[in-house]
Amino acid sequence: MLGITLLLQHSGGACAAPPTSAKHRGKATFYDLAGTQGNCSFDPPADDLYVALGVDEYADATSCGSYLDVTGPRGTVRVKVFDKCPECTPGWLDLSRTAFRRIAPESDGIVPITYRAVPNAPTPAPLTITFMPGASSYWWAVIIDNHANPIASVRAKAPGGAWMTATHEDYNAWLINRRTGPGPFRIAMTDTYGHTATATAISLTPGKRQQSTARFAPTPPPKPKRSPSRSPSASPSPSASTSSPSPAPSSTTVPWTQSPAARSDLALAAGAPHSGCQ
Repeated sequence: MLGITLLLQHSGGACAAPPTSAKHRGKATFYDLAGTQGNCSFDPPADDLYVALGVDEYADATSCGSYLDVTGPRGTVRVKVFDKCPECTPGWLDLSRTAFRRIAPESDGIVPITYRAVPNAPTPAPLTITFMPGASSYWWAVIIDNHANPIASVRAKAPGGAWMTATHEDYNAWLINRRTGPGPFRIAMTDTYGHTATATAISLTPGKRQQSTARFAPTPPPKPKRSPSRSPSASPSPSASTSSPSPAPSSTTVPWTQSPAARSDLALAAGAPHSGCQ
């Protein structure tokens, strides 16, 4: 149902949807970035490992910020969706030169690959919010990064105000075209797997990258402590009439480590947008 909703929201074509965690087959080429940002309005990642997707898999910027594992003749590389490749058909990934070298000799130019989305991929830091240059209380425009999973919806709320729903643009900005007030804002985000995250105290400061403490990765349930083993004790004497009650078992919350191996891709893929293009 979520996949159908996304297809209705994004009009990039009948097949427009981000890649899923199922294995896809295709081909890879490479390119050199012309400028300082891709169509997703991100700066290049520090490791220079990124990919441009064709119009259908780019899905009107829904794929921006997600990660793919791409396997070629030489090995596997994890890349961030960073740009759009207008001429690329479904299954054709245009990698950064650095990423291409991880999976094949540069001299090959074009190679067969398999690839899959990586739900809940680790990110360098929690979610970041950056107001675009020119943003104001009349043109609310943000770029969200470090989310790993594709974002399905964004809402914002100023002190004392109601929640306002943002729209997603092809260049990956989330916009509210109405008076929002000066902030600071609570920004609530939902990814395509149904996880939610909320950033708080976000000021309306264009161009400033603001670090939140929020992440999309689901929090695991508390892990119960192991009860201490009881040491053998002597049989109670006949005069003993009462005994102390055993302490109730306690639990502790284990800090969450974002490891793809610790999660089930099958469970996440059930909620992922499904592409009929592959």
